[in-house]
Amino acid sequence: MALTFTVQHRDGAARAGVLTLPHGRVETPVFMPVGTQATVKGLTPDMVRRAGVQIILGNTYHLALRPGDTLVAELGGLHRFMAWDRPILTDSGGFQVFSLATQVKITDRGATFRSHIDGSPLELTPERAVEIQQNLGSDIAMVLDQCPPGAAPDDVIRTAVRRSILWAERCKTHHTRADQSQFAIVQGGTNLALREECARELVAMDFPGYALGGFSVGEGPEAMHAALPACAVLLPDAKPRYLMGVGRPEDLLAGVAAGIDMFDCVMPTRNGRNALAFTDDGPIRLRNAKHRRDTAPVESGCPCDCCTTFSRAYLHHLFAADEMLGPTLLSLHNVSYYLRLMASAREAIRGGRFEAFRAGRLARWEGRSID
Repeated sequence: MALTFTVQHRDGAARAGVLTLPHGRVETPVFMPVGTQATVKGLTPDMVRRAGVQIILGNTYHLALRPGDTLVAELGGLHRFMAWDRPILTDSGGFQVFSLATQVKITDRGATFRSHIDGSPLELTPERAVEIQQNLGSDIAMVLDQCPPGAAPDDVIRTAVRRSILWAERCKTHHTRADQSQFAIVQGGTNLALREECARELVAMDFPGYALGGFSVGEGPEAMHAALPACAVLLPDAKPRYLMGVGRPEDLLAGVAAGIDMFDCVMPTRNGRNALAFTDDGPIRLRNAKHRRDTAPVESGCPCDCCTTFSRAYLHHLFAADEMLGPTLLSLHNVSYYLRLMASAREAIRGGRFEAFRAGRLARWEGRSID
């Protein structure tokens, strides 16, 4: 079997477990850094590994366009191609088709669009999404779904739910790779009735894992936090639950509190490239003049190479001089911060004190503006 999952500890709805995949063991709840184009931007695989990353995410849409999934397969698969020997999850590419491609036309057959790179006409069907991911050889492959914007009217969301169910069934039928597990994606926006309908149909298909898609796509964080508990319980208790594309540290803790096991987001590296660091005392901007003579590390006690070696003054200088080392070091710190946050959450769950841990973190973050 390509996947096993065991919930080992519970604290309210929050749970800590172990996910075993062909390329390794993953402790949950887990944050997955995004490696869109077969790289976690700005970081070498060794940096990512030493930071303690257990699993990363790759992108089907981007890798299919460049360098091409068949080429990756010829070169030994995505793990060998990017020199990463731990688990990889690949998304289906559907979100990027809807957000990046031009002139998109969506029918029950699939999505036809023009590449954002060269404008060439392409088609992504459920079957093609499966074939791409099988060529990439990821440990976990996502089904193709339709992700409507958060503010979409109910009739648009209803169509996306119906289509996502149809596409999931076709993905499951077409999937043949025994060492790869396929996760379904529940859509429905913040409409709980549509979420329940979508989950019921997908759970009946008995996928190895389930994701909640269509969050953090325009609705406010309060609406997402309110909907998460009711949405999480729609998913099988004995299978991994994945909240796609979320998000801020406080969003991750809200997801864990609701019973979510897996998260991914570009925020740690994207913000790192833009001189913003996440810390237990809130985010800080290293471009600000106040850091020009600051000899302190970005965050005291952080074990990452950025914090154990360099000062805020040095980081401030790197960004002022437009040196590429600045984004690299701050991306490394931010990824490390997210990993430490999840490790602390796991420890708190095991100790039966997750709500106290979450409340303490939120109290430290609350009211702190970016410096």
